[in-house]
Amino acid sequence: MHQTGATQGAEMAADAGHARPDVTVFFDRRTFSAQYVVADPATGKCAIIDPVLDFDEKSGATSTENADRLLAFIEEKGLELEWILDTHPHADHFSAASYLKTRTGKPIAIGEKVVEVQKLWKGIYNWPDFQADGSQWDRLFADGETFTIGSLPAKVMFSPGHTLASITYVVGDAAFVHDTLFMPDSGTARCDFPGGSAERLWKSIQDILSLPDETRIFVGHDYQPGGREPRFESTVAEQKATNSHMSKCATEAEFVAVREARDRTLPMPKLILHALQVNMNAGQLPAPEANGERYLKFPLNALEGASWG
Repeated sequence: MHQTGATQGAEMAADAGHARPDVTVFFDRRTFSAQYVVADPATGKCAIIDPVLDFDEKSGATSTENADRLLAFIEEKGLELEWILDTHPHADHFSAASYLKTRTGKPIAIGEKVVEVQKLWKGIYNWPDFQADGSQWDRLFADGETFTIGSLPAKVMFSPGHTLASITYVVGDAAFVHDTLFMPDSGTARCDFPGGSAERLWKSIQDILSLPDETRIFVGHDYQPGGREPRFESTVAEQKATNSHMSKCATEAEFVAVREARDRTLPMPKLILHALQVNMNAGQLPAPEANGERYLKFPLNALEGASWG
């Protein structure tokens, strides 16, 4: 059963105790994405969260530069990788999960509701033979499920709204929220993708903000408002006090009105139709065709009503 509010927050606090992971962020400036290496200082075990597989939509070129940078850091620091984790199927970059699994042999994981995203986008891409059962990942996490990174306790919170499948990883005193909250000066994530819901995002954010005030919040993107330097870390207390949406919207109805009005002005991410076919397949690129080349499938007029950017 999905728990909400103070009950889940209190349980998270008890589970986390004084565990404090070492968190290192790697920023991909092309997509404004934050990738994380989360390490247990006691054991040297670590996890990668939301790795990026480089893609240039203009030339069709792919690269593993970002993912290789994560692996080089892990090797340099003498860490041992245990998990490769995604928070949801991303709409603005390709996931490097499958590439990293090929390189390391370590398991890849995501939330179990990814099957709902697969079913939805299987229809959009007209892929009748696509396996929409989550079998592309080694582990599908349920809401409230626990695991460990070394000796660090980790717990999964179901955080839908931005997508049907979004989850938050709470590792010790750190919560990796990706597209739910942004830094306080940037507010919250959009909810106008297929399967998105501002009402569900409001409830997900309430769950996150029920964590202890000192919980570190790590975001999945930073768009550098006003040209400031990129920032990725805040706290629950800071988010409650100063988030440009949450501190001003006292009710769900107010938030939904603000979020939906904002979403109506936003063009779709430039890579959404490129990325979802890769990311709902755990970051696996399309299989080579008879000539040895790989091809993306690009549906026309699939996102009707979207604002033109």
